[in-house]
Amino acid sequence: MNIVIADDYQNCVRKLDCFSLLEGHSVTIHQAPPEDRAAYIERLRDADVLVVVRERAHVDAELLAALPRLKQVALVGRHSRYIDYAACTRHGVAVTHGIFASPIAPAELTVALILASRRQVVFEANRMRAGQWPATFSSRLDGSTLGIYGLGVIGTRVARACAALGMKVLVWGGEGSAQRAQEQGYEMALSKQDLFTRADVLSVHLRYSDRSARAVTRADLDLMKPSALFVNTARAELVESDALEQALLAGRPGFAAVDVYENEPIMNGEHPLLKMDNVVCMPHLGWADRETFELYFGEAFEQVRLFATGGALRLANPEVVVRRA
Repeated sequence: MNIVIADDYQNCVRKLDCFSLLEGHSVTIHQAPPEDRAAYIERLRDADVLVVVRERAHVDAELLAALPRLKQVALVGRHSRYIDYAACTRHGVAVTHGIFASPIAPAELTVALILASRRQVVFEANRMRAGQWPATFSSRLDGSTLGIYGLGVIGTRVARACAALGMKVLVWGGEGSAQRAQEQGYEMALSKQDLFTRADVLSVHLRYSDRSARAVTRADLDLMKPSALFVNTARAELVESDALEQALLAGRPGFAAVDVYENEPIMNGEHPLLKMDNVVCMPHLGWADRETFELYFGEAFEQVRLFATGGALRLANPEVVVRRA
């Protein structure tokens, strides 16, 4: 089979142990994003199987119509809102998916971003590299208040780590967050406004959905302290468009740290947050450590192997008539 891996941004898939699951097949890997839609279609034209990372690829009716050879989309992850599952079913394309979701890597990166921002790690490291004298005071975490917006599996790990560093944990969210806050001994904010007003560091860990989209507004950010840090490693779309950039320019909050953006990947440094010294920006790599890659890509490649050998598949569109030949 011709297998195309569409979006290996870090050029690391061939280094994974699980890559051996694709032995015996022709594998083409693309690292850089395509210039446009036509170039993307041309890349995939000969694919029997397309392996895509959850939030990086759009698979819709137009693309499927241009790829008559395509029989399987192997999703790296559990679900993608960028895949038209109904269109895949109509075109006889099986969509397989993973079952695991590890909170460890994104939680660790969140804590790293909090420490890097509060202790001015990136700013001062860059000044030192440029031969410049130190220029900032940093702020300790001990004794300050961590606001967690959404105490799920990732938020719980972040709260636990920051509490171990001496932070007071303040939580806001739905019923599940309230229950977990009570079980874990954290204070529940009186309201969302109370959370944003009191937090010295506020980290968003909501699960993205139509209901949670744009849950953080400019009015919320305006409530934050001029010394406060806003952290988002969940989804950019949880925040009102352009609200964070505008709020930072207005001075509330005073700092931000993010690894998510509305249009990814960010190329050529073209994003307003990258122009701000009070913001720590990472590529969208919160999930991307070796262990997670082995887990997620291993699931996807195992589904490709089962497709090739006639095995039972884990289908995201179970009503599809699978075409193996």
